[in-house]
Amino acid sequence: MSTQELLEDSLKEPAIGQTSTFHWHATPIGIAALCKKEMSEPLKTSYEDALKEGLEVGLDLSREERESHYSKKGFVILFYS
Repeated sequence: MSTQELLEDSLKEPAIGQTSTFHWHATPIGIAALCKKEMSEPLKTSYEDALKEGLEVGLDLSREERESHYSKKGFVILFYS
């Protein structure tokens, strides 16, 4: 199964948390931050916002690798080790 397929399947599951900008999902790959707003292109501030808001739901993602994806549900930042 590809990363994109795993991500799409995981985003169908209920979120593990919610902040003002993101829905947070646990995936087999890592933690996915699904942006609530529609974004046509990733913004640097999105990563910074995700790091700050992750702390609100008990996730310190500052040392994690990250990459962005576009899913059927919107823009996603995937954090993984």
